[in-house]
Amino acid sequence: MQIQDIFHRFWIDYSTQNQSVKRIYDLFEAEGEQVVHDHIALRTFNDPRMNIDKVARIFTDNGYEARGEYDFKAKKVYGRHYEHRSDPGAPKVFISELLLEQFSDGLQKTVRERLDSLPGELYDDPMLVYKGSLWGKIPFETYNSLRQESEYAAWTLVYGYRANHFAIKVNDLKNFNTLQEVNAFVKQNGYLMNASSGSEIYGKPEELLEQSAIKAEVRPIQFNDGTFEIPSCFYEFTLRYRDADGNFYQGFKAANADKIFESTNFYRSGDPM
Repeated sequence: MQIQDIFHRFWIDYSTQNQSVKRIYDLFEAEGEQVVHDHIALRTFNDPRMNIDKVARIFTDNGYEARGEYDFKAKKVYGRHYEHRSDPGAPKVFISELLLEQFSDGLQKTVRERLDSLPGELYDDPMLVYKGSLWGKIPFETYNSLRQESEYAAWTLVYGYRANHFAIKVNDLKNFNTLQEVNAFVKQNGYLMNASSGSEIYGKPEELLEQSAIKAEVRPIQFNDGTFEIPSCFYEFTLRYRDADGNFYQGFKAANADKIFESTNFYRSGDPM
């Protein structure tokens, strides 16, 4: 499978289901930019049927290899990033998994009941990563209950397999040199930035990586007891700096990613900026 085909298929679902990201993409293109993506991110559970290794297969079977590991102790999440072995221009991939055994019996039971509702062989399909929430709708009350303990768990059980976000590679933009400029442009066009830590930018130049993100678009989602608006996917912006050897830093920072996760935290569409 061609690398561009893998990411294009993720992009079609992601940009179709989240109109805000397609509009932001188009806004940059209208400024004369050719948007390049730094990476995509996917979420899963550490159940052996669908853990990081399973989700990563479509990438590792097509030239990718693991390059970094990340622990998010407060969120009880483990992550790993992948890079293409021979194509440095290929988007990176960040995959994370919720560490189920570190949560309450109630959360574990809720998640595993949904996972157990499908035949085991279904999880062996490498194309699973494109198929969304295979286990179907859940009650809105269940979503709300889960997010009290883990926003990540609630989001993943609702949305399943899909790109949680794409990240624009700011280094490749011609008319925007800083994340401050990018954020100002995005906000001028009516989009909310994730400022969960009191700042819209995570990381510092001396740490070789800066990141920012919009809040996930709030969308109406059908639960099995009605339709409710909840956060979906979001767009990130990544700016990398050169190290002492003159090479651009290629990894990720757990402290940054910890805040980026919060782009999907629950909020209502009428909340103030």
